[in-house]
Amino acid sequence: MGVSAEHKNHDTPKMPLSDAKIRNLKARDKQYKVADFDSLYVLVKPNGSKLWQMKYRLDGREKTLSIGAYPAVSLQQARKSRDAARSMIANGEDPSEEKQEQKRLKREASGQTFEKIGGMFLDKQRKEGKSKATLDKTAYHLKLANHDFGKKPITAITAPMILRTLRKVEAKGNYETAHRLRARIGSVFRYAVASGLAETDPTYALRDALIRPTRQHRAAITDPTAFGALLREIDVFDGQVTTRIALQLLALLAQRPGELRHAKWSEFDEADKVWAIPAGKMKMRRDHFVPLADQAITLLNELRPLTGESEYLFPSLRSWHRPMSENTMNAALRRMGYSGDEMTAHGFRATFSTLANESGLWNPDAIERALAHEERNEVRRAYARGAHWEERVKLSDWWAGRLDDFRSS
Repeated sequence: MGVSAEHKNHDTPKMPLSDAKIRNLKARDKQYKVADFDSLYVLVKPNGSKLWQMKYRLDGREKTLSIGAYPAVSLQQARKSRDAARSMIANGEDPSEEKQEQKRLKREASGQTFEKIGGMFLDKQRKEGKSKATLDKTAYHLKLANHDFGKKPITAITAPMILRTLRKVEAKGNYETAHRLRARIGSVFRYAVASGLAETDPTYALRDALIRPTRQHRAAITDPTAFGALLREIDVFDGQVTTRIALQLLALLAQRPGELRHAKWSEFDEADKVWAIPAGKMKMRRDHFVPLADQAITLLNELRPLTGESEYLFPSLRSWHRPMSENTMNAALRRMGYSGDEMTAHGFRATFSTLANESGLWNPDAIERALAHEERNEVRRAYARGAHWEERVKLSDWWAGRLDDFRSS
């Protein structure tokens, strides 16, 4: 085993090659070799091209390593490649085989595009039972990213490439979307790293590169007198009866509008006075149980003759197989004269939270559980789930009574 000094049949110079010598090599009728040293040589082809090659012997067999074409591969680069190959040979490794393996890995990596891996990540989310809203947001964000670099191998995507995409979104004033897009792209990269398809997540370097959005709380009415006026407006709403009942239930139950829109009759146990929302519909991906005050039962009884044949409490007017549009309740509030800066469908939660906490009658943990807010501490969460149910039932009845008081004040 060793490196052969293969100079036979070479036009061997007395001194190592230089760039000037290589440039002056002329094509001949037949290809010929001009040696440098330590088995490196230039092969000059009849068409004038000049290729770097190296002869070596490994395990008793003579082999040739192709290094590249001159001048794309300079003399200095060719010598570095030759030295690296000699080190491999000294360790019993075959540089030609290693080169072929690197080519194979490169071909394989070129097929692992961001778009392909993003699709795999989305499929993983589906199998994990993520909500439709989450899946739709992931698909939307991936579409934005795929437009710019979806066809590129994931290992070829750099932080500056991603930043250019984020800046396009940012330039439209969509600062929150830009931050969410960065996070989603990062999720795909971390999935690729975990799958052995990438080594790093370039979005980590972009954490402080984007404009931070100003957090705006959803508009809500928290003054009891003004809230009472709103409740009276809802009671006499002259639009769809189902929309009126949806707003009344939203005020009573203080759940997210999306959870109410997607509520199904099968989730309601009127005998035990509880609404059981499955984890798949919840933002925090946990089953959630909502106590039903008598006023809520009354509204359900009014609603059932109208929509009881649909699986949804509030089906779409166009198809009973789909829930009410997400804009319906906000549009009703606008029709009553409440602007988006005054009140939103989501704002009923803030009203409940503010007034329940200000009353001083209830454990803040019970209020948080009623709102289905996540408790980060696992032990505390397990305790809170069971410990506050009776208090939450009383809280629900109290809140329903307060709404009646607000209406009459």
